[in-house]
Amino acid sequence: MTTNRTRPEPGAVERAAVIGAGTIGASWAALFLSKGLTVAVSDPDPAAEEAVRAAIAKAWPALERLGLAPGADPEAWSFHTDPRDAARGARFVQENAPERDDVKRALYTALEEVLDDEVVVASSTSGLIMSELQRGRRAPGRFVVGHPFNPPHLIPLVEVVGGRDTTAETIEWLTAFYRAVGKRPIRLNREVPGHLANRLQAALWREAVHAVATGLASVEDVDTAIAEGPGLRWAIMGPNMIFNLAGGAGGMPHFLDHIGPAMEGWWRDLGAPALTPEVRDQLTQGMEEALRSRSNAELARERDQLLMALIETLQQERERIRAGHDHS
Repeated sequence: MTTNRTRPEPGAVERAAVIGAGTIGASWAALFLSKGLTVAVSDPDPAAEEAVRAAIAKAWPALERLGLAPGADPEAWSFHTDPRDAARGARFVQENAPERDDVKRALYTALEEVLDDEVVVASSTSGLIMSELQRGRRAPGRFVVGHPFNPPHLIPLVEVVGGRDTTAETIEWLTAFYRAVGKRPIRLNREVPGHLANRLQAALWREAVHAVATGLASVEDVDTAIAEGPGLRWAIMGPNMIFNLAGGAGGMPHFLDHIGPAMEGWWRDLGAPALTPEVRDQLTQGMEEALRSRSNAELARERDQLLMALIETLQQERERIRAGHDHS
């Protein structure tokens, strides 16, 4: 399908399609509904409809606490096994298909049968390269990565990454759209496997695995070292800003002069572990000890409850601080 219709303003999208109804897709659907959008959800598995319904119901109380848009309706969605039925008439598409190049490319071919050419298609892919996914498309400029962090209805971050043929207008529109639905988008200036945030996570986890594999610390103590230490600061500011503060009145130049050489020495001493059977056993056994018979479902509930408390506190305190600055 091709038309001369123009894109809606990012904050004026009324109908979105969520293609792929796993954990990520259902979470996106809940978020879009909370912002007053009508949502069409697609998944080849008919059983996904009930799973999505349950996920929306579970997420809705948290979304109410964060603030619903006027007219937000948790029932304003439909389910389809054919992605074309979900995408027909949509003004934005969030794609969450399995992490396989062939699956996504076949899906894009189907979507282009019904989508107007100006409709942006954002992929939640956590590591695939958009330049490959958009190759051969009729309107490749509207395909772009919009990678969230789980769960998307709570975690603000979303990474926007254009492919070789993605237009600047698409990137700007998508960034503005995500802001309009309450996300905190960042734009990556080039494509790399895993994007940015996952690579930062991978770098940290590599050293965490090395610490366990070499007997430096237990799995539980490694996690405590982050959750009860730098992780608290990282919820407020990123590592560059934190180290800028560590430099005191001299800021980043002072930090680089005084701590930089030591940091370079630590870099040279960082490990490069491999996930051998022995290391996998160490991680698995260590996690079993740390769980203390708690289930993943219990952990997920605890994670989401604490996330809500953290997000609400940060929102309230940031507003209070800004108000204080406005009156100073």
